[in-house]
Amino acid sequence: MEITTIKGFKDILPLEVGTWQRLESEARKVFAVFGFKEIKPPLLERTELFSRSIGQDTDIVSKEMYTLTDSKGRGLSLRPEATASVVRAYIQHRLYQNNPIQKLFTFGPMFRHERPQKGRFRQFYQINAEIFGDPGPRSDADIIVMAMHLFHIVGLSGLSLNINSLGCPECRPRFKKELQDYLSQRTDALCADCRRRTETNPLRVFDCKVEACNQVVTDAPSILDFICGDCRDHFGSLQGYLEDSDISFVLNHQLVRGLDYYSRTTFEIQTDRLGSQNAVAGGGRYDGLVKQLGGPDHPAIGFALGVERLVALLDEDNERDEDTPELFIAGLGDTAEKKVFGWVNELRRSGIWVEVEYASKGLKAQMKKADRLGVKRTLIVGDDELASGKGILRDMKTKVQKEVDLDDLVENLRKEIKDW
Repeated sequence: MEITTIKGFKDILPLEVGTWQRLESEARKVFAVFGFKEIKPPLLERTELFSRSIGQDTDIVSKEMYTLTDSKGRGLSLRPEATASVVRAYIQHRLYQNNPIQKLFTFGPMFRHERPQKGRFRQFYQINAEIFGDPGPRSDADIIVMAMHLFHIVGLSGLSLNINSLGCPECRPRFKKELQDYLSQRTDALCADCRRRTETNPLRVFDCKVEACNQVVTDAPSILDFICGDCRDHFGSLQGYLEDSDISFVLNHQLVRGLDYYSRTTFEIQTDRLGSQNAVAGGGRYDGLVKQLGGPDHPAIGFALGVERLVALLDEDNERDEDTPELFIAGLGDTAEKKVFGWVNELRRSGIWVEVEYASKGLKAQMKKADRLGVKRTLIVGDDELASGKGILRDMKTKVQKEVDLDDLVENLRKEIKDW
């Protein structure tokens, strides 16, 4: 029986990897000029970390985490998101000691047992960025500007930035009560999950993907009508910074994101090319999370970018070009094959991609392989070429041939390749 991948898990094939590498490379460059440094937290964490940070009543914790129990009875979970792990590392290693303002980013896989769909898998990759230590709207704007700049750099257009304020512990309870009263009068129209959420965490109803629930919240109270003066000033200043940075945005009072730790600013960067799962990046402020997990009372803001969705959009916009070797060397005869082996490895060590036939085959078979690989040039070396001291370099497209001195061949070929 053929063994295939687990449902919701995906092989990233060689032809796709180039787009992934380009995205990661461009992200590193952007993060560097914005002053961010990389951190690599582990994939497996204590389950408690996620239940305390994300929220016990969220779908992620209650339904979607991959959790196991170790030999000592401790609950361990594959990380469903990265922010909690980065916060745990920030606290555990006291990264705030020398400078409370820390800018961190991470790349890597996350795991959620949810229904696979376009651009969404059970093992999925994210690029995360976080700013710790600043409570003001300028850091909110800074991280949003950086995210939008990254999308511009990789060549993705047609995006919209949605922003909202979720208020703070002082003003949010009034809104939750108002929303709860509104939803409790419309429970018949809600799905079973949202009827439960109405009692436990009514803001989660905004995040439901069921169409009937979306209709119910269309006329729901707006949290922007309930935020306190400090939150209103914070949100207004953020909008000013975005306007000064020539970044347009949409005020979306239904935007809550899917995690309990958010406060004040929340945002999503959306596209109209992925159906209902239209967010390619999102995040927000989580001022209480560091303290909640046992650290100092340090504010923070961050975002996560979905790599699979972004790669899918980039591949739609750009035809994939498969990389090809710069040179193929065809060796004919035992003596030539031994010489070719040495030349090939010396060229590779100098940074040039060279391919060769492993088995002893004739010239016709080797030239067919060179064609399949798509190489630009092929060097042909047999007994006659060794005797004359000159190999034959063939342009695989034009079929034009020229002689190349075999004395100091590696240096001669490097000069030829540099001129291509």
